Amino acid sequence: MGRTAGRIRTERTGGTAVLTIDAPEQRNALTLELSAQLAEAVRQAEQDAEVHALVLTGTPPAFCAGANLSALGEANEDALRAIYQGFLAVAQCGLPTVAAVGGAAVGAGLNLALAADVRLAGPEARFDARFLQLGLHPGGGMTWMLQRAVGTQQATAMTLFGEVLDAASATEAGLVLRTVPGDHAELLEAAVTLTRPAAAAPRHLVTAIKDSMRRTRAMDKHAEAVNLELIQQLNSLESPEFAAKVAAWREASGR
Repeated sequence: MGRTAGRIRTERTGGTAVLTIDAPEQRNALTLELSAQLAEAVRQAEQDAEVHALVLTGTPPAFCAGANLSALGEANEDALRAIYQGFLAVAQCGLPTVAAVGGAAVGAGLNLALAADVRLAGPEARFDARFLQLGLHPGGGMTWMLQRAVGTQQATAMTLFGEVLDAASATEAGLVLRTVPGDHAELLEAAVTLTRPAAAAPRHLVTAIKDSMRRTRAMDKHAEAVNLELIQQLNSLESPEFAAKVAAWREASGR
């Protein structure tokens, strides 16, 4: 595929896969092809036993300017679901995910950022729902993801009143974990650094913890979470990795 059409680049750094939407001429807008490539890149990372975490970003200056308007203009239900598949793959990923948002995240690009477990923002980041201004109803579960991320009031301001959040206001609203000063390379380095504990931990433990967090988030009662975590904790107690940690601790402490 030519440079103008864009591509998804995958690079490995330690146990972290960095996925980059590389279509800067279109401000990384998602075409059907790019969305399919992104879904496939996520799938391949999940199948790679050496990958424990994902970082998602876009080639500057934008993070992702949404869905390609030409694709939207010709979309039916199947086409819309095809556009969704890239960010839904991120949302459904069994590995921990970080979005490094260095520029505008608009429409479906906001969905893509919301699909990640954690978001870091660069100084030029901007979070813009934009659907209303296009005469378009939000899609891909944006209203659900955004309300869970920032609450109903802030989500309403963004979706119905067109409020756009810059990096500082997004951090204040809890949409991003923190703002990273500096250029895109520094933002990406911060995102990869954030993933290092997961990248260094046993993969089965990382995926089990993420699965438990997904399931306990929907629970109403503490006791339900205790019972679910008990099963996974017992499994981890029997793991060779935990046995090795205990043995190393005993040797170091002389016990």
